[in-house]
Amino acid sequence: MKIALLGYGKMGQVIERIAIERGHEIVLKKDENSTFEGLSNADVAIDFSVPTAAVSNISSCFNANIPVISGTTGWLENYDEVAALCYEKNGALISSSNFSLGVNVFFELNEYLAKIMSKFESYKVEMEEIHHTQKLDEPSGTAISLANGIIENSKYNNWTLKNPEANQIHIEAKRSGTVPGTHIVTYNSAVDAIEIKHTAHNREGFAIGAVIAAEWIIGKQGIFTMKDVLELK
Repeated sequence: MKIALLGYGKMGQVIERIAIERGHEIVLKKDENSTFEGLSNADVAIDFSVPTAAVSNISSCFNANIPVISGTTGWLENYDEVAALCYEKNGALISSSNFSLGVNVFFELNEYLAKIMSKFESYKVEMEEIHHTQKLDEPSGTAISLANGIIENSKYNNWTLKNPEANQIHIEAKRSGTVPGTHIVTYNSAVDAIEIKHTAHNREGFAIGAVIAAEWIIGKQGIFTMKDVLELK
């Protein structure tokens, strides 16, 4: 499989190593100072760039008939526009706030727990996420996905970084050192607490998941999620 890497920062470099270890070839390594030359040679593109570049990167791939794996967060205000272009061009897209296999299992646990806890009003949910100081978005895309998973399966209707109002999920976002990513969901009551937690030890989990998603999407059309890739539906 020939891969175009759109974004060649720390994540892009880890993805390159993992992809080569799995027998794939990198035909384009695009950063902010380079062009899309070589994109037409790719079987698939993996985008881990920045929010301001993601829409342009993804659109360029659809116009070149290249399926896209996008792990960039912070651009979803343009999601409807990107989705429309994907369908117009008969393209293929997987966009995820987190490609880690463990995190996607964690997403499933989070939704299941939210369904159970929706029956017990004495418990109030709160979330905490911790990331390295270079992370651009706050809260993390993973935290937002976790919050949305709770909202879809409970009485909660929104999330906030501030003091929560009724039916809002409070997310505490912390930035510390080189932490790859820690996410904690806690249900607190007056008598006890229930907590689920995912801790990333390094970036390799994100990279492995992205490459597996790229292998899966070849030959497909439409918009998919990691639930499709991992057969979690």
